[in-house]
Amino acid sequence: MEEEVPGFYGESGKSVQATLSSLKMLDVGKWPIFSLCSEEELQLIRQACVFGSAGNEVLYTTVNDEIFVLGTNCSGCLGVGDIQSTIEPRRLDSLTGKKIASLSYGSGPHIVLATTDGEVFTWGHNAYSQLGNGTTNHGLVPCHISTNLSNKQVIEVACGSYHSLVLTSDGEVFAWGYNNSGQVGSGSTANQPIPRRVTGCLQNKVVMNIACGQMCSMAVVDTGEVYVWGYNGNGQLGLGSSGNQPTPCRVAALQGIRVQRVACGYAHTLVLTDEGQIYAWGANSYGQLGTGNKSNQSYPTPVVVEKDRIIEIAACHSAHTSAAKTQGGHVYMWGQCRGQSVILPHHTHFCCTDDVFACFATPAVTWRLLSVEPDDHLTVAESLKREFDNPDTADLKFLVDGKYIYAHKVLLKIRCEHFRSSLEDSEDDIVEMSEFSYPVFRAFLEYLYTDNISLSPEEAVGLRRVLLQVLHQPSDCSNTNVRLCRNGPRSSKELYQQSQQSWSL
Repeated sequence: MEEEVPGFYGESGKSVQATLSSLKMLDVGKWPIFSLCSEEELQLIRQACVFGSAGNEVLYTTVNDEIFVLGTNCSGCLGVGDIQSTIEPRRLDSLTGKKIASLSYGSGPHIVLATTDGEVFTWGHNAYSQLGNGTTNHGLVPCHISTNLSNKQVIEVACGSYHSLVLTSDGEVFAWGYNNSGQVGSGSTANQPIPRRVTGCLQNKVVMNIACGQMCSMAVVDTGEVYVWGYNGNGQLGLGSSGNQPTPCRVAALQGIRVQRVACGYAHTLVLTDEGQIYAWGANSYGQLGTGNKSNQSYPTPVVVEKDRIIEIAACHSAHTSAAKTQGGHVYMWGQCRGQSVILPHHTHFCCTDDVFACFATPAVTWRLLSVEPDDHLTVAESLKREFDNPDTADLKFLVDGKYIYAHKVLLKIRCEHFRSSLEDSEDDIVEMSEFSYPVFRAFLEYLYTDNISLSPEEAVGLRRVLLQVLHQPSDCSNTNVRLCRNGPRSSKELYQQSQQSWSL
């Protein structure tokens, strides 16, 4: 496997913490495999992951916290104890009582699942030890993986074609499985049968986000740097070369750029910066880099989507498709889209990036663990949280550092005495703020909607100025818990990372 193989599709979605999506916004029925489920069954789904070489397998959880599987069951990937295919949903009894925090899958396929308790379970294809249980026997039922992880809280998982990564609550990365190109990061090319901590340049780093391409691995650390290792034949490591990398190496070309998230396609890479910009590199035979041509890039290259801030990037290592969502709610796609090569970001009618992969990716899989929550199940607090920075319902825009933050006058007046007086007789729908930086003022507004503030340590000092100059009543927020988080509000990490500390304002 030394060149990109356009006709081959592994199956692995980059896993992230699931985000709430309304049934009105996210219709799981768009994935063909769900046509086997009744309408009543679809209404009970709360989480779902579609995988397989043809998108013919699915795992989903219900409102009753039960886990069901359905499909062709290649290599026992459904985890029900046999290799029989099923067109009727079968309950995965061995995981009864477990709640899924993160899930990813590989090309065999194999499954890696992390629970909300931080445990790891694996099953399915295992010819390259990608299950991490020390054998090469396929796993027909979920196996608890505890070797070198027994005292660790796993919060995120990611799979390549035949290797696996997990991220722990203290920012450590462990890897195992196929290692022909150094994708396990051990410094050799010997397969890794059990979890091994990825060290080298990551030894004293706190990792915030992980992702896998077909045979490469990526990690974003808390300083915004990106570290890469593994196969690099198409330049997917972004190092300016095509040589494989057996240990983590920093992407030097991103010096001075603070990356928040990374997403990997089959042989290409996307990153999202803290300024809402996208950079891409790697294979480009289908235009999946969005650069307007089909030339591979071995260095990070900016992707021009639109002037609005990008808030989400999407790629899946089973496909050569890319997608992004803007702050204004617009969804773009590019790359291989149902057989067509789209070489520039194309504005779609979709409401979420998940729909791009349901309708245009080949195969029709999910790029992340879907989480579905009907509107009528949301609490008042959850509803308010969802409306923060929502351009569809906002009646006020703050212009900060050339970027808009969307808000609601009535909520601001209810939550803050300063806004109650300043907005009382105002008919303006745009307010320019030049005194504060975008991240700081956005974090302050977010607090008004959520009672939580997500802010980097260096920016937290600026929040005091907002409280002093805007509120004029710092004592009102003296007990505010400012969580130091560099990738936005991610409750699982906030609970476990060292950034859980509080700042006294």
